[in-house]
Formats: sequence, C-alpha cells, structure tokens
Amino acid sequence: MTLLRRLGNHSHKNRLYRAFRELGRVIRTVTLLRYLSEPGLREQITAVTNKAEAFHGYSEWLMIGGKLIGHNDPDHQERVVKFNELLANCAIHSTALDITDVANGLAAEGYPVDTDDLATITPYIQHTIRRMGDLVLNALRRARRRRPARRRLHPREDPEVQQAAADCGNHGRPDTCLIISARATSK
Repeated sequence: MTLLRRLGNHSHKNRLYRAFRELGRVIRTVTLLRYLSEPGLREQITAVTNKAEAFHGYSEWLMIGGKLIGHNDPDHQERVVKFNELLANCAIHSTALDITDVANGLAAEGYPVDTDDLATITPYIQHTIRRMGDLVLNALRRARRRRPARRRLHPREDPEVQQAAADCGNHGRPDTCLIISARATSK
C-alpha cells in the first residue's frame, strides 16, 4: 500500500519513481532495438497492427452518422462505441460464415481448397453490406398516372402494384416499397 502511495503522488523527487521511470526507458530501448534487429518481430508487430487497424477502419465505415458522437454523456458514448463494435463483429461473423459455406461447397464439388488461401481472405468485405438499406422506387405508380382515364384502383387492389410489391419483398404492402436489409442477397 505504501508503494502505491509513493508512486501515486507523481513526485519527480521520489527515488522509487525515478528508478521505475529509468527501468521503463531501458525496457523501451531494448524493445526498440529488438524491433530493429529482428525481422520476424517486425513482421509479427506489423501484422497485428494491420489487423487492428483493419477492424477499426471497418467498424468506422459501418458507423452510421460518421465519426461524431453527438452527446457529451460518457455512458451514451460508451453505448454507441459498444453497439458499433457489436455491429462490426456481427457483420464479420456473417461474412466468415458465408466464406465458410462457399469453401465447403467448393470442397463438396471436388475442387481443392487450400487453407493457406483461405487465410488470406478478409472478412472485412464492404460491397455486400447496404448500410442505409435498399430504396426501390415503385415505377408503376408514375406509369399508372399517365394511362388513359379508367376506374382508379386502390394500390392494394391493383394486380400490377401487388406484383411489384411482391417483387420488392415488402410483404404485400404496395403503398411503400422500402426494403431495409443488412446484407445483399446474392443472385
């Protein structure tokens, strides 16, 4: 307890503080010298740093609203960051499952699947994720207005609008054709 109190007062006159400061400088110098002299250590540190930076870049890309967190409340900021990391982890997990399914499908068809090749595939794929959802415009509404006068059908009664609603996947609601999806469907 006394040691913690001595270190906690940040006094530069304290001999124990100065001794630990110098020890920290020695450890840092030894680590830097090892980093410069050992190519394997440099590769390992670079690989780990690149993985961390790739994850942070991916989670930043996923964050809706950009880098700005609009509240000064630390609890709210923590929730936003945790939610964003959860979202990134879910997207990465889903992508990894898709990659696994494709690799297993190729192996089942008799194609050779090399694990070293699989190790180079990144789960940080962005082109399959629609962050803001899909906006499908109902072009039949506009075309219907230009037709010659006829008995006007309610959108729920018009078979063409019903078909367009079924095609865009909005569960039979022709008055709106906005699809919100987390991932693109492969066709």
